Amino acid sequence: MSSEAAAQVAPSGRDVFGHPRQLWMLFMTEFWERFSFYGMRWALTLYIVAQFFGGNQSGQAYASRTYGAFLALVYATSIFGGYAADRLIGYQRSILLGALITAAGLFMIVVPNQDIFLAGLAVVITGNGLFKPNISTIVGQLYAPGDQRRDSGFTIFYMGINAGAFVAPLITGWLASALTNTPMQQNYKVVFIATGIGMLISFCWFWFGRRQLGEIGRPPQGAGVGQMLMVLIGAAICAPIIYMLLSRVGADTVQVGLSAIFILLIALMIAEGLRAGSVQRDKVLAMIALFVFNIFFWCFFEQAGSSFNFLAENIVNRHFGGWEFPVGWFQSINPIAIVVLAPLLTIVWGALNRAKAEPSIPRKFGLGLIFNGLSFTVLMFALTRLVENGHIPLWPLALTYVIQTVGELCLSPIGLSMVTKLAPVKSVGLAMGGWFLSISIGNNLSGIVAAAMSGKTGLTTASALQGYTYGFALLLGAGVVLFLIAPFITRLMHGVK
Repeated sequence: MSSEAAAQVAPSGRDVFGHPRQLWMLFMTEFWERFSFYGMRWALTLYIVAQFFGGNQSGQAYASRTYGAFLALVYATSIFGGYAADRLIGYQRSILLGALITAAGLFMIVVPNQDIFLAGLAVVITGNGLFKPNISTIVGQLYAPGDQRRDSGFTIFYMGINAGAFVAPLITGWLASALTNTPMQQNYKVVFIATGIGMLISFCWFWFGRRQLGEIGRPPQGAGVGQMLMVLIGAAICAPIIYMLLSRVGADTVQVGLSAIFILLIALMIAEGLRAGSVQRDKVLAMIALFVFNIFFWCFFEQAGSSFNFLAENIVNRHFGGWEFPVGWFQSINPIAIVVLAPLLTIVWGALNRAKAEPSIPRKFGLGLIFNGLSFTVLMFALTRLVENGHIPLWPLALTYVIQTVGELCLSPIGLSMVTKLAPVKSVGLAMGGWFLSISIGNNLSGIVAAAMSGKTGLTTASALQGYTYGFALLLGAGVVLFLIAPFITRLMHGVK
């Protein structure tokens, strides 16, 4: 169902704070889904090392590779989830089914068995692919074409994402220590149970709230039991394949597969651009160039759940008297920084626009890469000058997260908008798949890079310094290159801003 069609059948009703009341139901549905995702995400690598390697740091490399592959496949399966909702069962049913499957996977990873743990991750990935892309689509369908409230509606929805991401590590960390009577020592099983319950709350919230949506997100005409059965069979086939990728194949082969799909998508987009004429061909080439630079960004931004976690656990001094700052709480810095900094950056862009000095889309991408790179200079300084008894202070890692967030705000929010503006009209879905795949490839590479930093014996101050210096140089170099070629890419965009 197109957004135009959906808007025509949107249920009438009073607005709440100037927006359709359905937005607030979707806000809370997404809040609890993100609570579940970020509540378990911060604990994954730490749990793998603690549970399956007896706390031996030699397990860090395996944990980082598994974490990177997990994130990569979460994004990759979004492509198939969007297709299933579009063509087979509609967005509402896809969200409900995805929520139940994800909850089942979260409860599975509680079992202290490595095969069941990996199978649980595979089930979480499958469910997330059905849930994540489709709730955002419904938000867009609440607004009629040309409704000026659309952008602010997505901003409110984005706050739901970041609110869930902010409170999840704080609450799950507190629950673990409170329920197990071991202050600040995480009981990961409590963490995973809490996130599974959070996913069930998300399911219930949407189940009872979906009546407000009327025909929005309903199944396509003619869809019935057969289509639902097809999706269920597809999910049942998908989960074992993902399990095999995680358990038997590994991150390196996953990288080869993702790269091959990415190259195929690029070829298809170029072919479509050529058919649409020289102007559209140029726009596609500009978009592909930004996809490639996007990979570099996420490769190092997603150190958060891998090398940054091990740095926080073993190298950062988190003790304040008799109290220890939990490792998981570092994961709340990024979302709260987004909430604080996003309005400020919006003001800056507005002021530069009025002064006719606002950076182009390629240069905003370049700024994102540069800020991401500069964030590592803080850790490089700490690992060189501030090491005491094998530890560095807490503040450098916290500041690194904040500076990275500035880079994220320069790059990530405009990415999806850029795709819709530059892609051929008949291939927007294909191009969106390319965008998600570029993030997916970057996430998988992040795990490979973190694993190389940990090596066979675990992350050390020396290996961390070497890895973060490499990240700084690569990101800064990529950002400078993008700044230099930005005028050329801008010309290819033919006036798109």
